[in-house]
Amino acid sequence: MYNQFKSISLSHRNAPLAIREQLALNEAEAKGIMLRLKDFFDVSDVLAVSTCNRTEIYYSSASDWNEDIIKLLLIEKGISDTESFINYFEKFSEGEAAVQHLFQVATGLQSQVVGDMQIPNQIKHAYQWSADLNMAGPFLHRLLHTIFFANKRVAQETFFRDGAASVSYAAVELLEGLTPNPKVLIVGLGEIGTDVCRNLAQKRDVEVTLINRTKSKAEKLGTELGFRVADFFDIEAEISKADIIVSSIARDEPFFTKEMMVRLRGMSFKYFIDLSVPRSVSPEVEEIPGVVLYTIDSIRSKADEALHRRLDAVPHVREIIDEAVLEFNDWSREMIVSPTIQKLKGALEQIRKEELTRFTKNLSDSELEKVERITTSMMQKILKLPVLQLKAACKRGEAETLIDVLNDLFNLEKEKADH
Repeated sequence: MYNQFKSISLSHRNAPLAIREQLALNEAEAKGIMLRLKDFFDVSDVLAVSTCNRTEIYYSSASDWNEDIIKLLLIEKGISDTESFINYFEKFSEGEAAVQHLFQVATGLQSQVVGDMQIPNQIKHAYQWSADLNMAGPFLHRLLHTIFFANKRVAQETFFRDGAASVSYAAVELLEGLTPNPKVLIVGLGEIGTDVCRNLAQKRDVEVTLINRTKSKAEKLGTELGFRVADFFDIEAEISKADIIVSSIARDEPFFTKEMMVRLRGMSFKYFIDLSVPRSVSPEVEEIPGVVLYTIDSIRSKADEALHRRLDAVPHVREIIDEAVLEFNDWSREMIVSPTIQKLKGALEQIRKEELTRFTKNLSDSELEKVERITTSMMQKILKLPVLQLKAACKRGEAETLIDVLNDLFNLEKEKADH
């Protein structure tokens, strides 16, 4: 099963946002793709992962369906020109590479913002979708739980998850501490404004309104995340209602000025978070009583400090992943010998029962119970050494030879057929 694990990956490493957003999957689409895979291909242990920066599909199969799965995904998303998209995908056809890649994705090593704290939850959601469809077998169950345990170690033993390492997440972390249950107005939905929105979608007790010059873009994002959308021409009324205004407008001179704040006098206390370069909020707005401004420089400084701590922790994170992968590899190899162990147990149990039937006809119930215990204990002790030798052979990569020897010695294939 280990060597049959494969995956395809579309991520920020190889594909621009304009490509990635066309192939993003919501829960219904991810489940639909998994069901399609089950219908069209001989696959098991299917996992569909979709975040703002990546869309990936993992599966187990004796055949390499990577190219076909990419084409199916593109067609399901309404893209007919499949050839022009294929080169954006990474393809993992070897089990070791696919497992290592999933570990790195799930721990945040492959994230656009290294150590992204949202990734473990997104992997858990994907795992739940797979389990809902009964498409997570023993291999995937064990793999994901090994990953979750490794993630727990990363959080406990390193600084890899400390602080907000992206400007957008640092901005969200900042606004959370400014006022309880804030009304937040997001103005400008470029890449950084959209990232702020997606980070805010994970938060509770925050009321969010979106404004963008192209209202259709705001409506699309608002529908996706469940946020209210307002018209750009009503921006001053929306400022009056908001507690916090996050601006990422692209323009050459400030949009939010002291004069605008004067026009809105009588308004409540306001916080401005300016994520634009050049600045979209004039420093003079702080001359108005009750207005506080945070600039991208202070936020970026905080994010950079957290990012450096995370990068320093990367070697330790890789050590944790290597240990977890080694443990998972040992378990996977033992899965290879599990059928032989079960057949050997079955063969010995059959011999035990046949001999008991021959020689215990005249025994009392108490005598029969004692003989049962003795013979069962003997069988377990006889089995112990072959089982230990099989597991040791797994770690040495020599299991196949020992499996053949046991099959010949005990005629296990015949035993199975007769059974």
